[in-house]
Order: sequence, then structure tokens, then C-alpha cells
Amino acid sequence: MNVIGSRPDGWWRDRKGAARRLVAQLQALAASSDDALAVVLDGRPLPGLPEGAHQGVTVYYATRPGPNAADDRIVDLIAADANPNSLTIVTSDRTLRERARHLRAEVVGAGALLRRLDALEG
Repeated sequence: MNVIGSRPDGWWRDRKGAARRLVAQLQALAASSDDALAVVLDGRPLPGLPEGAHQGVTVYYATRPGPNAADDRIVDLIAADANPNSLTIVTSDRTLRERARHLRAEVVGAGALLRRLDALEG
């Protein structure tokens, strides 16, 4: 939700649709780059979009409900990675940024990713 929520485009009226749109945009980015992309979504798995690889994007879900659930999953994934300094985490959340950097992951703001996605569309 860090990336989705960074634009006031009405995403809150259709959270599932917003998540699907982000995954589709990330799939387009994956198709046009050599980046290995992953996204961590809040809530229950969306119908037709289970955890796993989906056209160049690995989809993960928070493992519990509640505040910071997706952030905690992101931190768990960073901690489990054999080479966390090879990861770039996209977030505008200060606490997640600090937690990721503590684990040696690079962090960029949501705006950096949104600019790349916008460039693909236009």
C-alpha cells in the first residue's frame, strides 16, 4: 500500500483493483527490463493471483492482518535473502525504510518507481 497509497487516485474505493493494476504495471516493467520484481500485498490473496511468480513479478502477501503486516513480511523476506544488499526496497514509509536499511537493503521512495511506471505508459 506504500506505493499504491502514494497517489490520491481513488485507489481506496477499490483496493483489490488497485493491487491488480500495480501488479500489471510491474509486469510491464519486468517485460521491459532485466529487474527481478516482487510485490508484497496486504490482505487475503486475490482470486487468480496467488503467491508466486506471475509474468515476471513475484507476488507475496502479508502473513497476518493488521498494521504493518506487509512491512513485516518485507522485512522477513529481506532477512531471509542470502544477499540483502542486492535488494532495492520501494517504500515511502520511514520505519520500513529504516528497518530495510538496517538489514543492508537499498531503499528508494515510491516516486522513483512511479516515474519508471509512468514512463512505460507514455
